[in-house]
Amino acid sequence: MPLVYCGACSHAPGITGRAERADTQTRQALETAFRRMGDEMRATRPDALVVIAAEHFANFFMNNMPAFAIGMADSYEGPIEDEAFLRIRRTTVPGNKALSRRLIETVMQTVDVAYAEEWKFDHGISVPLHFLTPDYDLPIVPANINCQGPPLAPLARAWAFGEALRRAVDAVPERIALIGTGGLSHWPATPDSGKINHEWDREFLRRWSANDREALLSYTDAEIYREAGQGGFEIRTFIAAAAAAGGATGRIDFCEPVPIFAVSCTLGSFELPPAQQNTPSS
Repeated sequence: MPLVYCGACSHAPGITGRAERADTQTRQALETAFRRMGDEMRATRPDALVVIAAEHFANFFMNNMPAFAIGMADSYEGPIEDEAFLRIRRTTVPGNKALSRRLIETVMQTVDVAYAEEWKFDHGISVPLHFLTPDYDLPIVPANINCQGPPLAPLARAWAFGEALRRAVDAVPERIALIGTGGLSHWPATPDSGKINHEWDREFLRRWSANDREALLSYTDAEIYREAGQGGFEIRTFIAAAAAAGGATGRIDFCEPVPIFAVSCTLGSFELPPAQQNTPSS
């Protein structure tokens, strides 16, 4: 069944862990945008949510770092971070092992993807879910892209991964929503933490909302590192979501630089054709 929802959002740990240190009006607007995204996603009546996140060394390290991985379990635990730090209570999140396996098998036809029957959610997934599915009642299919340890898969491969996920979603009878989560420009865990290149972010989002494949794939990692920091490598999750949208154009629902969160907090979604959104579940 065609994809019923596709979007992308930030996942910075400060969004929950340092919430009170942000400007009150900006924080409230961000949280409202997150909840609105959750409402819109749930209105499409998805049977499961695919979350494309960035690996933060929570599940994989340099002794075993797949470019792409998908979880294949009936439940997951998260967040892996200390609850007092992230301010999200550790819980069990439902998955769907059988659905994950079917998606993985189709993705494998065109993209080499690892899979894991054990998976710990970190802030990259837990922060978005905290707002989008606060009752944790929607099965999650986690997917990770290595955005942390070079050599990184080329942006074109991130696009191919998104296309492969879309083909897999189209091949199953379930109604599937998909979001990519990551940062735009940011310099986490460095002396430059809190620095934001908002001009670079806006240009990337212009290309993203236009779903301009050529422009999105024209970045080099050297340019990203120079202009957007090592955190900027996480645009791979946004690019995969754009590919999964299948040519649909998008809108930016929120984008504000929040230095205490160390990133331009961003939420956007693609305008999928109404027929895809309203097709009844089989």
